[in-house]
Amino acid sequence: MKLATWNINSLTARLQHVLDWLAANPVDVLCLQELKLTDDKFPHEPLRAAGYEAATFGQRTYNGVAVLSRTPVRDVVRNIPGFEDEHARVIAATVDGPGGPIRLVNGYFVNGQEPGSPKFDYKMRWLEGLQRWLRDELAAHPRLVLLGDFNIAPEDRDSYDPEGLRETIHHTTAEREHFRALLQLGLVDSFRLFEQPEKSFSWWDYRMLGYQKNRGLRIDHILVSEALRPQVSACTIDRAPRKWPKPSDHAPVILTLD
Repeated sequence: MKLATWNINSLTARLQHVLDWLAANPVDVLCLQELKLTDDKFPHEPLRAAGYEAATFGQRTYNGVAVLSRTPVRDVVRNIPGFEDEHARVIAATVDGPGGPIRLVNGYFVNGQEPGSPKFDYKMRWLEGLQRWLRDELAAHPRLVLLGDFNIAPEDRDSYDPEGLRETIHHTTAEREHFRALLQLGLVDSFRLFEQPEKSFSWWDYRMLGYQKNRGLRIDHILVSEALRPQVSACTIDRAPRKWPKPSDHAPVILTLD
């Protein structure tokens, strides 16, 4: 079974990219972030023709998340229960996988803008709310995958310039502590279960030849519960779509479960 996450940075602008990528990479589940469209505008028909049903949680202009699956999606939850939020950032759903059902939590984590700003404070509150909810989710669903655009580079090796960017957004001690708190709930960073090339990133700025110079960050992650860890056989970043015309600034991350 293959699960993938991809911040598509506007599904309206990049629907064909998604369809082309799925045709070449027929994963079982694709979780999307930054749809930038409302649910009534979601392109169900072309995705259904490609073999995928979708559970969606859209929003105009910004945000929006979706789970595309080849098998039925059930028990859908939108946003973090108990955390009041006007932004469409989280969708959770259950799908069938090898060995039983798998609970998926697909998140477009808060960017945070800069330390000390109101948006950074919102990010800290949001992460706290996520952790409280995930503790209950893991108790109810031991076979759980948390994936999406985390907007956190958890270690120095996940940044092209760890010293120059130290304590800037995505790199702050507070953000990294929240990432570690997620691991302490009983999750593991599947990408780091394997030997990976140096300077492995999933996001590159559109400006200043960010991709061409590999000035990137690894901020898109797939965390798996300890119950699923033995089934993880690979986790990779597919850089190819970042080379396409008018690409998303993020690349897909793919998890393989045996």
